[in-house]
Amino acid sequence: MDPVIIAGAGPVGLTLALALARQEVPCVLLDEGPGTDEPRPARTVVLHEDTAALVQRLSGVPLARAGFRWAGWRSMRRRQVMREIAFDDTDPAPLHIAQHVLTGALRAALAREPLVRTAVDSRLDGVEQDASGVTVRTRGPKGTWWRGSYLVGCDGPRSTVRKLQDIRFPGRTAVERHAVAALRTELPWQDQALLHRAPPWRTSGPSAGEITARPLPDGVWRVDWLLPPGKDLVTPELLVTRIRETLAGWTGGSVPPYELVDTGVHTVHHRLARRWRVGRVFLAGDAAHLLGALGTQGLDEGLRDADNLAWKLALAWHHGPHEALLDSYQTERRAVVAARLRAADQALPLLRGGKGLRSVVPGSARGHDALLTDGHLGRGSLGAPGAYADSPLMPPRLEGEVPVETPPGWPVTDVVVTAEDGSFVRLRDRLGRGALLVVLVAPGTGVWERRHWASAGLMPRLAAAVDSLPRPAELLVAESYPGAAAHTVLLVRPDGHLVTALSGVRPADLHAAAEAALGGTGRTAEEAEAGAGAGTR
Repeated sequence: MDPVIIAGAGPVGLTLALALARQEVPCVLLDEGPGTDEPRPARTVVLHEDTAALVQRLSGVPLARAGFRWAGWRSMRRRQVMREIAFDDTDPAPLHIAQHVLTGALRAALAREPLVRTAVDSRLDGVEQDASGVTVRTRGPKGTWWRGSYLVGCDGPRSTVRKLQDIRFPGRTAVERHAVAALRTELPWQDQALLHRAPPWRTSGPSAGEITARPLPDGVWRVDWLLPPGKDLVTPELLVTRIRETLAGWTGGSVPPYELVDTGVHTVHHRLARRWRVGRVFLAGDAAHLLGALGTQGLDEGLRDADNLAWKLALAWHHGPHEALLDSYQTERRAVVAARLRAADQALPLLRGGKGLRSVVPGSARGHDALLTDGHLGRGSLGAPGAYADSPLMPPRLEGEVPVETPPGWPVTDVVVTAEDGSFVRLRDRLGRGALLVVLVAPGTGVWERRHWASAGLMPRLAAAVDSLPRPAELLVAESYPGAAAHTVLLVRPDGHLVTALSGVRPADLHAAAEAALGGTGRTAEEAEAGAGAGTR
């Protein structure tokens, strides 16, 4: 069968290529550029717990060494500290990393992957599809025709793939603009990220006084200044003035020594493609959606697109087209991104509207701070990973279903599990292999060698049930899982979302849930789309 063609070699396209190769699907990656990325320290991304784990699992690179995990978070308004958060193992810090370092790690992993062919200096400019695949034309020094089974457009905001499929991309332009500088200096809040609203030295307007400082390795900080509405040019002189007054304000007087490493202007748009699939052509990442106001990270959602699409394309590539499963990509991912865009659009007037409710509602400043903190830290309606509770892949109510702390459709908690070879691993490390995961919660098994309990109690019956599932699944054992009683059985999708939790070994229920998760049963895409409220924008 022909390879999957991926247009665009940014973080999302690179991640998707690696995710497919890990599931033994060959890919052709079309890269418009020369195959390298210009170092830009002021162009950084923040990855939250699930997306950082995804990239680390695929690249094999300890990202904490390549980026920086904050020790804590501090938010201030004027001179008052509004909130301080210290991160630990129970509340992991976000990972702040330069984008060229991230793409470099992904490119290095792809170079070791024999199933991925990268075509540099190849810009897509034609697509034709038929019942058995797609034909793609590229231009450039090595322009040619390519034949593939599917095409995924990861080619950014100006996506050629999206335009060739005549997909509308409505939304709003320049929702926010930020002046950005990467500085090597020492700040009073060592290793802590800082959000400072209405600093006392800024008095030129309601939007002129929001500053974010986020540490990077080697003593470098990325500092962002929210710009007032409009298209005023950010001159070097204006940026240096802001840098000096900000550093002097934070250090209480004179400007400390600093080295200006890089600068830029970051403009945030909010857009959502009307369709994410046209036959054998899909959109992902910035080609499908743009978001990022109020501290949120659009790349998080692009990486989740790749994680969601990879296992579905892999199953279709290996076992034949499965329309319900492939359709669920748009239904699930578009609904999640639409919900985040709505949340941001609803919060923007409150947070950027000057006096607004702050003049009449006591304590609203703290509420605003909480909203912004959610966006920056990947929490709440603005920032948390989305759930697929209304997906067409969710099974109907099962007789043996029991509640655990994770509702069906939500990402599972990353607990320690025992694999079939007896090794202790993190649950998240077993994701992305194309197989469903079946997790038995069995307290006490961790102190015994696997050979002592693998053939005892519930295990033989559960192993037989797992072997009879519609597609291969991996059986794991956990000492505990939040909210789960002993002998609870969890069914987890390849992208880490819970399908169901069952009380004990129930082969019929487990089979029905697995069949639904693979697109065999459950609600139709139209019913799920309506239930999720994922209307067009």
